[in-house]
Amino acid sequence: MQGDVPVLGRDTQANRTNWVTTGFMVAFHLLAVVALFMFTWKAFFCFIGLWVLSINMGIGMGYHRLLTHRGYRTPKWLEYFLAVCGTLSLEGGPIFWVATHRVHHQLTDREGDPHTPHDGGWWSHAGWILSGDALHHETALMARYAPDLAKDRFHVWLSKYHYLPLVTVGLLLLAFGGWSCVMWGIFLRVTLGLHATWLVNSATHMWGSRRFSTRDESRNNWWVALITGGEGWHNNHHAHPVSVRHGLTWWEFDVNYYGIWLLKKLGLATNVKVAQFDPHDPRPAGVS
Repeated sequence: MQGDVPVLGRDTQANRTNWVTTGFMVAFHLLAVVALFMFTWKAFFCFIGLWVLSINMGIGMGYHRLLTHRGYRTPKWLEYFLAVCGTLSLEGGPIFWVATHRVHHQLTDREGDPHTPHDGGWWSHAGWILSGDALHHETALMARYAPDLAKDRFHVWLSKYHYLPLVTVGLLLLAFGGWSCVMWGIFLRVTLGLHATWLVNSATHMWGSRRFSTRDESRNNWWVALITGGEGWHNNHHAHPVSVRHGLTWWEFDVNYYGIWLLKKLGLATNVKVAQFDPHDPRPAGVS
Protein backbone atom coordinates (compact mmCIF):
# COMPACT_ATOMS: atom_id res chain seq x y z
CA MET A 1 0.00 0.00 0.00
CA GLN A 2 0.98 3.62 -0.58
CA GLY A 3 -1.21 5.72 1.66
CA ASP A 4 -4.78 4.86 0.77
CA VAL A 5 -3.87 3.52 -2.67
CA PRO A 6 -3.52 -0.20 -3.45
CA VAL A 7 -0.29 -1.42 -5.00
CA LEU A 8 -1.62 -3.30 -8.01
CA GLY A 9 1.50 -3.36 -10.14
CA ARG A 10 3.52 -6.27 -11.44
CA ASP A 11 5.49 -7.05 -8.27
CA THR A 12 2.37 -7.80 -6.24
CA GLN A 13 1.00 -10.10 -8.93
CA ALA A 14 4.05 -12.40 -8.89
CA ASN A 15 3.35 -13.34 -12.52
CA ARG A 16 0.61 -15.79 -11.57
CA THR A 17 -1.48 -16.75 -14.58
CA ASN A 18 -5.20 -16.42 -14.05
CA TRP A 19 -6.35 -19.42 -16.03
CA VAL A 20 -10.06 -18.54 -16.04
CA THR A 21 -9.42 -15.10 -17.55
CA THR A 22 -6.78 -16.49 -19.91
CA GLY A 23 -9.14 -19.23 -21.06
CA PHE A 24 -11.84 -16.71 -21.93
CA MET A 25 -9.33 -14.49 -23.73
CA VAL A 26 -7.98 -17.38 -25.80
CA ALA A 27 -11.50 -18.53 -26.70
CA PHE A 28 -12.61 -15.05 -27.75
CA HIS A 29 -9.50 -14.55 -29.89
CA LEU A 30 -9.95 -17.89 -31.65
CA LEU A 31 -13.63 -17.24 -32.31
CA ALA A 32 -12.78 -13.73 -33.55
CA VAL A 33 -10.64 -15.36 -36.25
CA VAL A 34 -13.49 -17.71 -37.15
CA ALA A 35 -15.81 -14.70 -37.44
CA LEU A 36 -13.73 -13.35 -40.32
CA PHE A 37 -14.95 -16.30 -42.43
CA MET A 38 -18.61 -15.61 -41.61
CA PHE A 39 -19.01 -12.10 -43.00
CA THR A 40 -22.44 -10.74 -43.86
CA TRP A 41 -23.54 -7.13 -44.08
CA LYS A 42 -26.03 -7.70 -41.28
CA ALA A 43 -23.21 -9.02 -39.08
CA PHE A 44 -21.02 -6.05 -40.01
CA PHE A 45 -23.67 -3.54 -38.96
CA CYS A 46 -24.18 -5.45 -35.70
CA PHE A 47 -20.44 -5.04 -35.14
CA ILE A 48 -20.56 -1.28 -35.81
CA GLY A 49 -23.64 -0.64 -33.70
CA LEU A 50 -22.37 -2.60 -30.72
CA TRP A 51 -18.91 -1.02 -31.06
CA VAL A 52 -20.48 2.43 -30.65
CA LEU A 53 -22.58 1.25 -27.70
CA SER A 54 -19.72 -0.51 -25.90
CA ILE A 55 -16.53 1.42 -26.71
CA ASN A 56 -17.79 4.94 -27.37
CA MET A 57 -20.85 5.21 -25.14
CA GLY A 58 -20.00 2.51 -22.60
CA ILE A 59 -16.26 2.91 -22.00
CA GLY A 60 -15.40 6.40 -23.26
CA MET A 61 -18.50 8.37 -22.31
CA GLY A 62 -19.69 6.12 -19.46
CA TYR A 63 -17.05 4.27 -17.47
CA HIS A 64 -14.30 6.79 -18.15
CA ARG A 65 -15.52 10.37 -18.49
CA LEU A 66 -18.70 10.03 -16.42
CA LEU A 67 -18.17 7.42 -13.70
CA THR A 68 -14.41 7.65 -13.15
CA HIS A 69 -13.76 11.37 -13.47
CA ARG A 70 -17.26 12.79 -13.06
CA GLY A 71 -16.60 15.23 -15.89
CA TYR A 72 -20.36 15.66 -16.32
CA ARG A 73 -23.64 14.61 -14.75
CA THR A 74 -26.64 12.82 -16.21
CA PRO A 75 -30.00 11.60 -14.95
CA LYS A 76 -29.58 8.31 -13.12
CA TRP A 77 -31.39 6.30 -15.78
CA LEU A 78 -28.90 7.49 -18.39
CA GLU A 79 -25.92 6.87 -16.10
CA TYR A 80 -27.17 3.31 -15.58
CA PHE A 81 -27.71 2.82 -19.32
CA LEU A 82 -24.16 3.95 -20.11
CA ALA A 83 -22.83 1.63 -17.40
CA VAL A 84 -24.69 -1.31 -18.94
CA CYS A 85 -23.20 -0.37 -22.30
CA GLY A 86 -19.78 -0.49 -20.64
CA THR A 87 -20.29 -4.10 -19.56
CA LEU A 88 -20.76 -5.06 -23.23
CA SER A 89 -16.99 -4.52 -23.68
CA LEU A 90 -16.15 -7.47 -21.38
CA GLU A 91 -13.93 -5.17 -19.32
CA GLY A 92 -15.61 -5.89 -16.02
CA GLY A 93 -18.24 -4.09 -14.00
CA PRO A 94 -18.24 -0.36 -13.22
CA ILE A 95 -16.74 -0.59 -9.73
CA PHE A 96 -13.76 -2.69 -10.90
CA TRP A 97 -13.12 -0.51 -13.96
CA VAL A 98 -13.45 2.81 -12.15
CA ALA A 99 -11.37 1.76 -9.14
CA THR A 100 -8.56 0.43 -11.34
CA HIS A 101 -8.49 3.58 -13.44
CA ARG A 102 -8.49 5.89 -10.44
CA VAL A 103 -5.51 4.03 -9.01
CA HIS A 104 -3.81 4.36 -12.40
CA HIS A 105 -4.23 8.14 -12.29
CA GLN A 106 -3.00 8.44 -8.72
CA LEU A 107 0.13 6.34 -9.34
CA THR A 108 0.67 6.77 -13.08
CA ASP A 109 3.92 5.14 -14.23
CA ARG A 110 5.04 4.61 -10.65
CA GLU A 111 5.02 1.65 -8.29
CA GLY A 112 1.44 0.48 -7.87
CA ASP A 113 0.21 1.57 -11.29
CA PRO A 114 -1.78 -1.48 -12.46
CA HIS A 115 -0.59 -1.26 -16.07
CA THR A 116 2.46 0.91 -16.59
CA PRO A 117 4.86 0.12 -19.49
CA HIS A 118 7.63 0.48 -16.91
CA ASP A 119 6.73 -3.11 -16.05
CA GLY A 120 6.94 -4.06 -19.72
CA GLY A 121 4.98 -3.27 -22.87
CA TRP A 122 3.15 -6.60 -22.87
CA TRP A 123 2.32 -6.23 -19.19
CA SER A 124 0.76 -2.81 -19.74
CA HIS A 125 -1.24 -4.07 -22.71
CA ALA A 126 -2.65 -7.42 -21.58
CA GLY A 127 -0.31 -9.08 -19.09
CA TRP A 128 -1.85 -7.29 -16.12
CA ILE A 129 -5.23 -8.80 -17.04
CA LEU A 130 -3.94 -12.33 -17.64
CA SER A 131 -1.73 -12.55 -14.56
CA GLY A 132 -2.44 -12.08 -10.88
CA ASP A 133 -5.64 -12.01 -8.90
CA ALA A 134 -8.92 -11.53 -10.75
CA LEU A 135 -10.67 -8.70 -8.91
CA HIS A 136 -13.82 -8.39 -11.01
CA HIS A 137 -15.92 -10.02 -8.29
CA GLU A 138 -14.06 -8.43 -5.36
CA THR A 139 -16.66 -5.69 -5.13
CA ALA A 140 -16.00 -4.88 -1.46
CA LEU A 141 -12.24 -4.55 -2.04
CA MET A 142 -12.50 -2.42 -5.17
CA ALA A 143 -15.32 -0.33 -3.68
CA ARG A 144 -12.78 1.21 -1.35
CA TYR A 145 -11.46 3.14 -4.34
CA ALA A 146 -14.89 3.88 -5.83
CA PRO A 147 -16.97 4.70 -2.75
CA ASP A 148 -19.42 6.79 -4.75
CA LEU A 149 -20.38 3.77 -6.87
CA ALA A 150 -20.35 1.43 -3.87
CA LYS A 151 -23.23 3.43 -2.38
CA ASP A 152 -25.37 2.81 -5.44
CA ARG A 153 -27.25 -0.51 -5.36
CA PHE A 154 -27.50 -0.71 -9.15
CA HIS A 155 -23.75 -0.28 -9.70
CA VAL A 156 -23.05 -2.88 -7.00
CA TRP A 157 -25.45 -5.32 -8.67
CA LEU A 158 -24.07 -4.62 -12.14
CA SER A 159 -20.50 -5.09 -10.91
CA LYS A 160 -21.42 -8.51 -9.56
CA TYR A 161 -23.34 -9.63 -12.66
CA HIS A 162 -21.47 -7.64 -15.32
CA TYR A 163 -21.54 -10.58 -17.76
CA LEU A 164 -25.36 -10.74 -17.99
CA PRO A 165 -25.88 -7.89 -20.48
CA LEU A 166 -23.34 -9.39 -22.89
CA VAL A 167 -24.92 -12.83 -22.63
CA THR A 168 -28.37 -11.33 -23.19
CA VAL A 169 -27.21 -9.42 -26.28
CA GLY A 170 -25.57 -12.58 -27.60
CA LEU A 171 -28.80 -14.52 -27.27
CA LEU A 172 -30.77 -11.75 -28.99
CA LEU A 173 -28.28 -11.68 -31.86
CA LEU A 174 -28.58 -15.43 -32.23
CA ALA A 175 -32.38 -15.30 -32.22
CA PHE A 176 -32.78 -12.44 -34.69
CA GLY A 177 -29.54 -12.44 -36.69
CA GLY A 178 -28.05 -15.92 -36.59
CA TRP A 179 -24.55 -17.13 -35.85
CA SER A 180 -22.78 -14.65 -38.13
CA CYS A 181 -24.19 -11.78 -36.09
CA VAL A 182 -23.10 -13.48 -32.87
CA MET A 183 -19.58 -14.03 -34.20
CA TRP A 184 -19.19 -10.44 -35.40
CA GLY A 185 -21.28 -8.66 -32.78
CA ILE A 186 -19.82 -10.51 -29.81
CA PHE A 187 -16.55 -12.33 -30.39
CA LEU A 188 -14.85 -10.21 -33.05
CA ARG A 189 -16.18 -6.93 -31.69
CA VAL A 190 -15.26 -7.70 -28.06
CA THR A 191 -11.78 -8.93 -28.97
CA LEU A 192 -10.91 -5.86 -31.04
CA GLY A 193 -12.54 -3.59 -28.44
CA LEU A 194 -10.39 -5.06 -25.68
CA HIS A 195 -7.23 -4.38 -27.65
CA ALA A 196 -8.41 -0.85 -28.44
CA THR A 197 -8.84 -0.09 -24.74
CA TRP A 198 -5.61 -1.87 -23.81
CA LEU A 199 -3.74 0.29 -26.32
CA VAL A 200 -4.70 3.32 -24.23
CA ASN A 201 -2.88 1.66 -21.32
CA SER A 202 0.16 0.62 -23.33
CA ALA A 203 0.69 2.56 -26.58
CA THR A 204 -0.28 5.98 -25.23
CA HIS A 205 2.36 5.65 -22.52
CA MET A 206 5.07 4.66 -25.02
CA TRP A 207 4.48 6.33 -28.42
CA GLY A 208 3.25 9.75 -29.41
CA SER A 209 3.70 13.43 -28.63
CA ARG A 210 3.65 15.27 -25.31
CA ARG A 211 1.96 18.67 -25.31
CA PHE A 212 2.01 18.98 -21.50
CA SER A 213 4.86 18.24 -19.08
CA THR A 214 2.89 15.89 -16.85
CA ARG A 215 4.56 13.79 -14.13
CA ASP A 216 4.12 10.59 -16.12
CA GLU A 217 4.78 9.14 -19.58
CA SER A 218 1.34 9.87 -21.07
CA ARG A 219 1.35 10.74 -24.77
CA ASN A 220 -1.07 11.85 -27.46
CA ASN A 221 -1.41 9.10 -30.05
CA TRP A 222 -3.59 9.86 -33.07
CA TRP A 223 -4.23 6.31 -34.23
CA VAL A 224 -5.26 5.13 -30.76
CA ALA A 225 -7.58 8.15 -30.60
CA LEU A 226 -9.03 7.18 -33.97
CA ILE A 227 -10.07 3.67 -32.91
CA THR A 228 -11.25 4.61 -29.40
CA GLY A 229 -13.24 7.74 -30.18
CA GLY A 230 -10.73 10.15 -28.64
CA GLU A 231 -9.22 8.25 -25.70
CA GLY A 232 -5.81 8.33 -27.40
CA TRP A 233 -5.32 12.04 -26.66
CA HIS A 234 -3.90 10.73 -23.42
CA ASN A 235 -1.38 13.41 -22.51
CA ASN A 236 -4.16 15.98 -22.81
CA HIS A 237 -6.28 13.79 -20.55
CA HIS A 238 -3.63 13.35 -17.87
CA ALA A 239 -3.08 17.11 -17.85
CA HIS A 240 -6.83 17.75 -17.48
CA PRO A 241 -8.32 14.53 -16.01
CA VAL A 242 -11.83 15.85 -15.33
CA SER A 243 -12.26 17.50 -18.72
CA VAL A 244 -14.74 15.63 -20.91
CA ARG A 245 -12.92 16.97 -23.96
CA HIS A 246 -9.66 15.13 -24.63
CA GLY A 247 -9.01 16.45 -28.13
CA LEU A 248 -8.10 20.07 -27.45
CA THR A 249 -7.55 21.33 -31.01
CA TRP A 250 -9.76 21.17 -34.08
CA TRP A 251 -7.74 18.35 -35.63
CA GLU A 252 -7.74 16.17 -32.48
CA PHE A 253 -10.96 14.37 -33.34
CA ASP A 254 -12.82 13.32 -30.19
CA VAL A 255 -16.03 11.44 -30.99
CA ASN A 256 -16.74 10.67 -27.34
CA TYR A 257 -16.70 14.37 -26.46
CA TYR A 258 -19.16 15.14 -29.25
CA GLY A 259 -21.45 12.48 -27.80
CA ILE A 260 -21.39 14.30 -24.46
CA TRP A 261 -21.84 17.63 -26.27
CA LEU A 262 -24.96 16.21 -27.90
CA LEU A 263 -26.31 15.04 -24.54
CA LYS A 264 -25.79 18.57 -23.22
CA LYS A 265 -27.69 20.04 -26.16
CA LEU A 266 -30.53 17.61 -25.44
CA GLY A 267 -30.57 18.64 -21.78
CA LEU A 268 -29.32 15.23 -20.63
CA ALA A 269 -25.83 16.30 -19.51
CA THR A 270 -25.14 19.01 -16.94
CA ASN A 271 -22.10 20.36 -15.10
CA VAL A 272 -20.00 19.53 -18.17
CA LYS A 273 -16.33 20.30 -17.49
CA VAL A 274 -14.16 21.31 -20.47
CA ALA A 275 -10.48 22.24 -20.37
CA GLN A 276 -9.62 25.83 -21.30
CA PHE A 277 -6.66 25.40 -23.63
CA ASP A 278 -4.26 28.07 -24.88
CA PRO A 279 -2.16 26.60 -27.75
CA HIS A 280 0.58 29.14 -27.00
CA ASP A 281 0.91 28.08 -23.35
CA PRO A 282 2.15 24.47 -22.75
CA ARG A 283 1.08 24.48 -19.11
CA PRO A 284 -2.16 22.76 -18.07
CA ALA A 285 -4.91 25.35 -17.82
CA GLY A 286 -8.13 25.46 -15.90
CA VAL A 287 -11.31 23.51 -16.46
CA SER A 288 -14.74 25.11 -16.62
